Amino acid sequence: MATAWTLPDHPKLPKGKTVAVVVLDGWGEANPDEYNCIHVAQTPVMDSLKNGAPEKWRLVKAHGTAVGLPSDDDMGNSEVGHNALGAGRIFAQGAKLVDSALASGKIYDGEGFNYIKESFENGTLHLIGLLSDGGVHSRLDQVQLLLKGASERGAKRIRVHILTDGRDVLDGSSIGFVETLENDLSQLREKGIDAQIASGGGRMYVTMDRYENDWGVVKRGWDAQVLGEAPHKFKSAVEAVKTLRAVPDTNDQYLPPFVIVDESGNAVGPIVDGDAVVTFNFRADRMVMLAKALEYADFDKFDRVRVPKIRYAGMLQYDGELLLPKRYLVSPPEIERTSGEYLVKNGVRTFACRQVTHSFYMFIIFVLIHEHRSETVKFGHVTFFWNGNRSGYFDESKEEYVEVPSDSGITFNVKPKMKAVEIAEKARDAILSGKFDQVRVNLPNGDMVGHTGDIEATVVACKAADEAVKIILDAVEQVGGIYLVTADHGNAEDMVKRNKAGKPLLDKSGAIQILTSHTLQPVPVAIGGPGLHPGVKFRSDIETPGLANVAATVMNLHGFEAPADYEPTLIEVADN
Repeated sequence: MATAWTLPDHPKLPKGKTVAVVVLDGWGEANPDEYNCIHVAQTPVMDSLKNGAPEKWRLVKAHGTAVGLPSDDDMGNSEVGHNALGAGRIFAQGAKLVDSALASGKIYDGEGFNYIKESFENGTLHLIGLLSDGGVHSRLDQVQLLLKGASERGAKRIRVHILTDGRDVLDGSSIGFVETLENDLSQLREKGIDAQIASGGGRMYVTMDRYENDWGVVKRGWDAQVLGEAPHKFKSAVEAVKTLRAVPDTNDQYLPPFVIVDESGNAVGPIVDGDAVVTFNFRADRMVMLAKALEYADFDKFDRVRVPKIRYAGMLQYDGELLLPKRYLVSPPEIERTSGEYLVKNGVRTFACRQVTHSFYMFIIFVLIHEHRSETVKFGHVTFFWNGNRSGYFDESKEEYVEVPSDSGITFNVKPKMKAVEIAEKARDAILSGKFDQVRVNLPNGDMVGHTGDIEATVVACKAADEAVKIILDAVEQVGGIYLVTADHGNAEDMVKRNKAGKPLLDKSGAIQILTSHTLQPVPVAIGGPGLHPGVKFRSDIETPGLANVAATVMNLHGFEAPADYEPTLIEVADN
């Protein structure tokens, strides 16, 4: 009997074939050179897929707007990548998500806001972020709404720590933004709320460093925001910005740090015990370092001098791998009707496996305690994120999720092979068992080892991932199945920082500057296997295919048509 969940049969592709979906974490496509660890590594299996039938291998976007992020300057990540892979649609992941939460008021009902709200009675609410309407990292109107909402919900004392822009907006526009904010704060003061700007500085010189380029940038912000110390002191932020901009060769991006002081010369808003802190940028890359300084007990990148006991939340969670910060005001998108749920409800028996990296364990423990389910650990890229940020099974009788624990107490570059073989062997056994129609795995080597910045170890990691792919594809061959191999974002394919000409950047000592972050590179999608219909090939009429196109593709390989609102499939079936 047909239901709303019933998928129509594909007119040309049969059901009943075992489909293996392999996600290589951090495996992008970049120009070959000595810093492209995928190129340097011995990867005969992936090479054969790339250099084999051209109609069975292609590249797709895995960053920026293709995965719901605000702009194409935004790197992809594992969370949004697997969301797109599993959901088959593109969901807002940044500014739009915040806009929706503010408009609906949902932001004030969540765990994050209720956590910081506990400081409102006796403490100060501190807001830290980029004061701009550029819409790349933050937006002024969102800050205005957050100020209004927090003040209406009990915040009695508010301090704003501003970072001037001049990069995503015109240089000099900072004065207007500060005047606008000062006017809003003045209106709050008329209502009896003690609201002021407490400190500031230019985004490229204070706080907003990224990829651990220069911890001194974060320290300058820490000193002003937390300690209330800076080389420049003013009675108002408007005076501060106008005065500092008058210095020759100074612009909004590089304003030096300043603090606002009272009539006695004391800083009006250092962060102290009992306070609440919100970093209001929605873009992650230039907030991660500050989040680490605010949250990590064992932080060692600079001397924090004083570490206040605070309640801290980000506007969003900035790093899902690190679970950083632990609390945030706006939750990931609620994604319904994922491909995983559709397929299970259409009888597709599913096996999913990934390695659990160290940073997941606290979340896993929470899930186990919260759900009282000790028999299954549910968190993972090819389960939780793939299934629309949802833990648990859709139908336990048709699904099996397996997690392989990481080695504890070591960094990933020490054992760069990680558990790739163990994951592949579990996938192989699942395929050969005949109990599953889809076997889905994530191989984390390229990403997790790539993040260490150890080029030699990352080469080993890529080789290990390739060997794991071979184990899985050999099993697919044995059962007459189909495979789809792809990735969630780039990393291991480019391990060096580059100038605008693409040349490696050197530090002051002449050494190569290592890149440990994700990249903006596209990722591969390869299909094949003895069970693949001989007429299947990649389409050429999709203008800018991305990860979200993979879900409909996988549904087709299972013999189904995708729902009408899914991003179109990557494949077509030739008549001959």
